[in-house]
Amino acid sequence: MEPDSHRRGEKLQIRQIAVMVETETSWGRRVIRGIASYADKHTFWHLLIDPRDHEQRSSLPDGWKGDGIIARISTRLQADQIVEKKLPSVNVDDVYGDLPRVGRVITNEGARAELAVEHLVARGFTNFAFFAPPSQRYSSRRWEEFEQAVTQRGFECQSYRPGYRAGRKIKWSEQQRRVNRWLTSLPRPIAVLAVDAYHARQLAEVCHFTSIRVPDEIAILAGDSDELLCEVSTPPLSSISLACERIGYEAAAMIHRMMEGQPASTTPLTISPHGVVSRQSTDVLAIDDPMIVRALRFIQKHTQRGISVADVLREVPISRRSLEMQFRSYLGRSPAEEIRRVQLERGRELLGNREMSITEVALACGFSNATRFGIAFRKSFGTTPRNFRKRLMAD
Repeated sequence: MEPDSHRRGEKLQIRQIAVMVETETSWGRRVIRGIASYADKHTFWHLLIDPRDHEQRSSLPDGWKGDGIIARISTRLQADQIVEKKLPSVNVDDVYGDLPRVGRVITNEGARAELAVEHLVARGFTNFAFFAPPSQRYSSRRWEEFEQAVTQRGFECQSYRPGYRAGRKIKWSEQQRRVNRWLTSLPRPIAVLAVDAYHARQLAEVCHFTSIRVPDEIAILAGDSDELLCEVSTPPLSSISLACERIGYEAAAMIHRMMEGQPASTTPLTISPHGVVSRQSTDVLAIDDPMIVRALRFIQKHTQRGISVADVLREVPISRRSLEMQFRSYLGRSPAEEIRRVQLERGRELLGNREMSITEVALACGFSNATRFGIAFRKSFGTTPRNFRKRLMAD
């Protein structure tokens, strides 16, 4: 597809855009892919990708004369340099949230927290913790939103407080010792949301070295998704799948508008995550009733067959009334609601597969047709499967 200005026959203008987003993480690469996708469809830009200074710090080159900046601003040096340029700028992180004339496109932290808590509560956990060693790479909002989502359900949330400030250099052995001491103090079983995939893997490594069983004693959920780190961890890590391409795409659209004269909005544009990618690190049911565990495992394994509560009762020899009461006691919902929840979560995951049609997705997660799937999906998520997929693909 040719950019809009070329189709209109306007004079070609190639704008210079600095993309100060790291390329060494899958998060950063996917954000950049979204930026490039927008530029390819709508305009003519030259993208300066991940510029660094002689110390390999994210920094604009001396003498660079550009038209706009898209950055993950995580240091004061970056923030000052970008503000001094007085160029249209968009921040794709929330560590520095109130910079003058800088727009923001960021992950919806409330939605991330809700996805995490929903995933963990569905596995029967009543003990929760948040793991985020002091760092300037992320804000406190991730912890605050997770704690709020946990407490709103009537539970308490522990947090990792090692007693040192962000920026202080801690030896690997000392860091491991502090993390292990914290883990030892936690009630079991417990579900832990790690701030990102890197720290989720660190947590899994400490558990491995100290013979703490994951997920049986401690279930670990990564707050974002780095495919390599999550898949090679022992055990593989469940993670929150962020809409990285969409963040990049919307950041590019925002800076395009700003370069055309629109002022930066004082309110950030927030993008909800796609969902949870479930792997072995949370593959456990922390429920002490074997009949309810058996029922939940049956639902998780057979939802794609379009099962009903009657099918569950044939598998689990208890009365329907007892099943209903126990489900509401442990999960806060009925067996029928749990079946529908698992179906829709599976559907939301499959919508990320470009090769499957909406009908194929509907059938694969247990609906008889795409219409029934669409009605249930819209009721639960407030949008149609087709529109949800469009947002996923950043079209």
